[in-house]
Amino acid sequence: MSIPNLITLGRVILVPIVFWLLVTGQLQAAFLVFVIAGISDAVDGYLAKRYKWETELGAYLDPIADKLLIVCIFIALGVTARLPSWLVIIVVSRDVLIVIAIVLSWLLNHPTPMKPLAVSKLNTVAQIVLASVVLADEAFGLRLKGPVLVLVWLTAALTLASLIAYLRIWLRHMTVTETTVSKP
Repeated sequence: MSIPNLITLGRVILVPIVFWLLVTGQLQAAFLVFVIAGISDAVDGYLAKRYKWETELGAYLDPIADKLLIVCIFIALGVTARLPSWLVIIVVSRDVLIVIAIVLSWLLNHPTPMKPLAVSKLNTVAQIVLASVVLADEAFGLRLKGPVLVLVWLTAALTLASLIAYLRIWLRHMTVTETTVSKP
C-alpha cells in the first residue's frame, strides 16, 4: 500500500463525513472538508507521479474516490435544495449509465477501453467548480446566485455532452463484430 493510495483512502473516508456535514447544515465545516479532499487529491497525484509510486490500485481507486465525493456532494446539495433536483439526477445518472455500460461490456466479454475525453475533463471541472461555489456561497453568504445559475446550466450541458460522447464510443465499440475487426 503506497502513500498516495493511503491518501486516496483517506479521501474516501471523508465522503460520508462531508455528506453528513452538508445534510446537517454544517456548511463551513463541509466546505473545509471538501477543500481538504481537493488538496489530498492533488497531493496523492503529485506524490504518485513525482516518486513513481503509481499503482494499478491507485489508477482505479483515485477516480472512484473523486466520483464518490462529487456524487455524494451533489446528492447532499440536491436533498437540501441547494442544487436543483434535475441537475443532481443528470449528474448521478451519467455516472450510473457509464458504470452500467462498462460492466455490461465486461459481462459480454467485450471490455470497453475507456479513456477520459476532453469534454469529460471539462465536465469534471464544471462539477467541481459548481460544488465549490455553491458550498462557499452557502457557507459564507457570498450571494453568488447569478454565477451559480450560469454554472448549473454549464454543468448540465457538459454532463449531457459527456454522457452522449461516452455512449457513442461505447455503442460503436459494442457493435463492432469480429468479422469487422478481422477485415484488412
